[in-house]
Amino acid sequence: MKQYLLAVQFDESAPSPSKEEMQAQMARTGKVTDEMRAAGSWVFVGGLLASHATTVVRPGNGTITMTDGPFAETKEQLGGFWVIQCDDLDQALSWAEKCALACGSPIEVRPFYDGSGE
Repeated sequence: MKQYLLAVQFDESAPSPSKEEMQAQMARTGKVTDEMRAAGSWVFVGGLLASHATTVVRPGNGTITMTDGPFAETKEQLGGFWVIQCDDLDQALSWAEKCALACGSPIEVRPFYDGSGE
């Protein structure tokens, strides 16, 4: 089975959801995660703090610099993710559809490198 990252694209420029909206979203995404577990596809899930909590570590000319904030200057940031295992991309995309509906955010699907060159 191949592994895929389902990355939640969070728009930091949008108004923050209310406590009730966040609880409803967590309940919906929890149900999808439970479905993944039951199907044997779930590997790992995690939510991330906003990009202001980010530190970027950059190599350059044999030295390291550290800066606060995200690498990319954009309103969309990685907000959370699932790592899943599936037979193929179609199955991963099917899970991504459920995730997008559950969390109300775009989901980027990216396969892990498995050494096959694909």
